[in-house]
Parts: sequence; structure tokens; C-alpha cells
Amino acid sequence: MSAPIISIEHVFKEFGSVRAVNDANFEIAPGEFFSLLGPSGCGKTTLLRMLAGFEVPTRGRIRIDGRDVTMVPPNHRPVNMVFQNYAIFPHLNVASNIAFGMRKSGLSKRALADRIEEMLELIRLPGYGERTAMELSGGQRQRVALARALIKQPRVLLLDEPLGALDKKLREQMQIELRQLQQRVGITFVFVTHDQEEALTLSDRIAVMSQGDVLEISTPGALYEAPRSRFVADFIGTMNFFDCTLREYRDGVATADSAELGRVRTTCEAPPAAAGEGFVLGIRPEKFQLAFEDAEATGNAVRGRMGPSAYLGDRSHFYVYLEGRDDPVSVALPNLAKSLERIGGTGRDVWLTWSDDAAVLLPGEEQAGTKREGR
Repeated sequence: MSAPIISIEHVFKEFGSVRAVNDANFEIAPGEFFSLLGPSGCGKTTLLRMLAGFEVPTRGRIRIDGRDVTMVPPNHRPVNMVFQNYAIFPHLNVASNIAFGMRKSGLSKRALADRIEEMLELIRLPGYGERTAMELSGGQRQRVALARALIKQPRVLLLDEPLGALDKKLREQMQIELRQLQQRVGITFVFVTHDQEEALTLSDRIAVMSQGDVLEISTPGALYEAPRSRFVADFIGTMNFFDCTLREYRDGVATADSAELGRVRTTCEAPPAAAGEGFVLGIRPEKFQLAFEDAEATGNAVRGRMGPSAYLGDRSHFYVYLEGRDDPVSVALPNLAKSLERIGGTGRDVWLTWSDDAAVLLPGEEQAGTKREGR
């Protein structure tokens, strides 16, 4: 494994009595697209600002490319930053905006002009150099902001929710372009977002944060399919949670009882709890199947009553009420065969079924509390 480009070593940041970042300790590899994901106020932007040099850690160290930059000012770090509002100068044309940070680079006019043309080609805006900021769309302004940051050839590019001001369709388009751009230039991107789908789409790895803590760091697939905490399971995508009590664990299969699901079976590498103790079963909406005749003899199944549904074009969401459960269970089905028309309206009896390997097993409240106390 190559040496990390960024090392965040037990970093804390406090503003008076408020701890914004609590013992962040991880590394980022060269060329990685790494995202900091979490709700507002979780500390992700504060951590990004410490990487940029705009904030100084209360404790801990930050190394970039092997160099301790904890106390190094922003203009002496091998990084550049793209902000949410782009900060495009309205009185300058596109070429001048891109070249703004190169005023003291020592490049000749010809060399600088060539570099600007390279940047315009990179962001797919050739011939736009003489246009003013007012002549650009939101997506084009975002690309110009990226070019202005990349023209200085930083070792690391920091991005603070740069797509937040775009509408949904343009945002999705720019996600693809941003990922392709990062792969072409090959430098490390550290990206801050509160949008789960955006992080899943763009990232090689994601750090999920909450209340200043880095809870989990893993690939998008691992965080979605096998989260290790209830917060991460709930924050990334949608998850249905069920309290269970373990009956037995044998040969990689856990058998448990649930007040809402009845007797359940699930495969797992290790027992989720001791026999007689509780744990939480999590099932994604798309892991459920719907049946219209008694399916209890075929494996994991529970009877319910069809609630409201929502048609979303490529898929439909259904909400199924179970006896003894206040909140409906969320079920998602692709519209390959006009699911909404085939399944019908509310009030219909239905069986939810799922495979033995569909569930995620998470600690119960007692186990989670023990783990928190042992940090």
C-alpha cells in the first residue's frame, strides 16, 4: 500500500464548550475520492477547513504528503478549495477567473494562456475564455470554479458541497462529470456533502460523521449493505428496523424471535448477541418481496395490510402495516411489470417475504451503550 497523502492524527476541534470534531483519526490514499458525509452540524465542514488551514486543531496533527501542516497557513499548503457558492468574479471573464490564482506563478503569458486552454478542455468548455460570468449557467460556473482550483495543480482538492446550488437534474449530471474529471486528473479529492446518494455515487470511500465523531469509514457498497451501527444504517438510504431476541446460533444461521416479524432466520458470520439477548434486524426496502397468498411455510414471512403507495417512475414504494407495529414497513419494487397496477390499492392482505441473507444485524440498545462507554 502506498503512503497516505493525508493523515489526520487524533484531531479535535473545540469552539468554547462545543466540540465540533472529536478524535478524528484516519488516512486518505493518493488519488482517492474521499467523502465526508453527515447531517448539518456533524463537523464535516470544520474538518475540511482544518485540512485547508482555515481552522487550527485544538489537539492533534494533520499531515499532507508526509509533511506536518497543522500550523501551516492555507497559501503554503499543497491544497486548493472549491466552495459551494463558486466565488466566480463577475467583473472578470472565464479565462481571467481561471487564471486568478496564477498571478504570481512566474509563467509567461504564452505558457499561462496554454494552461488556461488546457483547463477549458478539461472542463469541456473550449472557446469559453472570453465569456463573462453572467453568460454562464450554474453548471458552467461550477466547472470554472473547478478549473480555477485545478490550474495550480494542487496535490489535494477540497470541495465543500460544490453541487448544492444546482437543481436535481443538473446536479446528477455534474456528479458524473466531477467523478470523470477526478479520474482524468488523478489527484486526491476530499468532498463534503450531506447528500447520501451523492456520496454513494462519487466516492471510493466515505467517512460518516455525527456530532463530531467519525462513526464509520468504508466503501459505498459496504456502508450500504453492511453498516455497523444503527445511525449509519438509517442515515444512508432507508432501513426498516425490528427488535429481535436471539434463540440460537448454529452453523452460521441465527434464529430469533421478533414481536413484529415472528420467528426469523438470518445468515451471519458470528452470533449477533448471546442467546436470550436482544439485537436489531435491519432490512432495506428493496430486499422485501410481496406475496398475496400465505407464504409463511416458505421461510421468512409475515402477514400485513397494504397501506399507501407512491409511483416514482422507475420504481414504486409501498407501505405495509404489521400487527403490533405503529410505523409502516417500507417496500420498494422496480416497475418492470407495472408494479403499482399489479399490486392494487390499500387495505389488501399481503405477505412480506425476504431471504435469509437479506438482513443486516446490528447491536441492541444495551450492546450499543456498552460500546459507546468503552470508546
